[in-house]
Amino acid sequence: PAPAQPVPPPPPEALPQPATPPQAGPVRSVTINEAVALALEQNVSLRVQRMTPEIVGLDLAQVYAAWLPALAGNLLYQSLKQPPSSFLQTGEDTPFTQDQLIGSFGVEQVLPTGGSYALGYEASRTENNNAFATLNPATRGNLTFSFTQPLLRNRGIDNTRLNLVVSRNNRSISDLDLRNTVVGTVRDVKNAYWDVVVARSNLAVQQQTLELARQTLGDNRKRVEVGTMAPIDIVQAEAEEASNEENVIIAEQTLAQAQDRLRALLLDPGTPDFFDTTFETTELPALAAAPVDVDAAVAAAIANRLDLQQARKQLENNEVRIRFFQNQVLPAIGANVDYGLAGLGGTINQRDNTVFPPGPPTSTRQRGYSDVVRDIFGFDFPTWTVSLQVNYPLGRNPNRINLERARLQNDQSLLQLRDLERQVVQQVRDLARQVNTNLKRVATTRAARSLAERRLEAEQKKFGVGLSTTFNVLQAQRDLAAARNNEQRAILDFEKSRVDFEASQEASISGGGGISLVGTSQQGNTSTAGAGGTQVGTQQNGQQQGGTQQQQQRQQ
Repeated sequence: PAPAQPVPPPPPEALPQPATPPQAGPVRSVTINEAVALALEQNVSLRVQRMTPEIVGLDLAQVYAAWLPALAGNLLYQSLKQPPSSFLQTGEDTPFTQDQLIGSFGVEQVLPTGGSYALGYEASRTENNNAFATLNPATRGNLTFSFTQPLLRNRGIDNTRLNLVVSRNNRSISDLDLRNTVVGTVRDVKNAYWDVVVARSNLAVQQQTLELARQTLGDNRKRVEVGTMAPIDIVQAEAEEASNEENVIIAEQTLAQAQDRLRALLLDPGTPDFFDTTFETTELPALAAAPVDVDAAVAAAIANRLDLQQARKQLENNEVRIRFFQNQVLPAIGANVDYGLAGLGGTINQRDNTVFPPGPPTSTRQRGYSDVVRDIFGFDFPTWTVSLQVNYPLGRNPNRINLERARLQNDQSLLQLRDLERQVVQQVRDLARQVNTNLKRVATTRAARSLAERRLEAEQKKFGVGLSTTFNVLQAQRDLAAARNNEQRAILDFEKSRVDFEASQEASISGGGGISLVGTSQQGNTSTAGAGGTQVGTQQNGQQQGGTQQQQQRQQ
């Protein structure tokens, strides 16, 4: 993807780090690249998604299985005894008996051309008490071959070959879906990593603000002790301390939530000490300089976006369905060829008396099974058949309706692809604009924070010589806390917009997520998160501000 760092960058500065108590569980130090590698190895959702291409691949194997040859065999023995149905068969009182053994085997296969063949062999031995039977017992052998080939409908493409192409494309789509999940997981990990980085910095800011409030409260108490300040005037500083303590508590909760989200992305829940593991982020925002090439990013997104590739694969499925239904409206003309060879053997009974009733055999001659085989492979008794079958439905048959539907669906998919390309271009351009905007915010909020520090320093000096009030000092502290929060918010938004800008050239970006920082702005409102974030800050309401203004008037 095109680089996401615009020009010019502000100089990098280290973010404040909080004073945290010793952790009960294991602490793992990770860079952002190490976090990504760990997630690619252990993330459960990603492991689940990796199984999908294998499952879809079985559909492809199932299609190929339709073209595998099949072996078949049968063995039958029959013993028959029934009353005489004709005196010419066994006489008037003798029942007819017959023993028969039949064995057959063969192979059949559907071919990728749409045709099919079957090759089979059958052997039998029959023995009965028919007085007129010349061969008794008789052995027979039959070798048969049949072939069927469609000439129009189902010749170039049939349902099996349609499923083959669709299954191949679906396998490619599942691979693209896996890559999309990987890109989304990497994006989530990077964003969660920066959430932890900024949440730790935010906790440090709240701790520093609380320390300033405590220092102001301590100074005011000393002034009360020496009689230079009324006891009632320290209430304002005490209220500010309590408010800042709440902000520290909420900042600790925010950091814990960010740790939970990062942990869930990086570790398998079955990992020992899963819930006790804490990640120590060792990387800070670099804010390095490089131009944003929007045109290159748009071109890369149009060529590489996984959702666009999936849509194009779906178009290939639509096109092959159109080709299939175009074939299905053709007449069904099938050519059939059947060829058979037969052989006969057994005991040949020769009689001198051939009139009724026949006399006993005067001599016998044997034709063994080798003679049967010789008859077959000598092509002495062939039988062949050639046939042509034609079927053509009249009117607006279901195949024509399916063809019309497939063409309309393909036209619809083409328009959807064009609309998706438009959305991709707009999304990439918007994210590039966000990168530039957020970098400018980093520069301006950093300058505002520096000015707020200087203002607080000036108010503290003026307060020390009696030229300022507690209200002004506390307000300067609030302004500094708000400026620090705004700077951290801008840094976090910049890093996330850079992550999203790079990811948008490979996959669709949806949802923001993330954290909200704790603290008050100059208007007394907490800073808020980006899209999808959850606000966990506090607000200084107008009633509290009104109270502090009344105290200021009393001091004056």
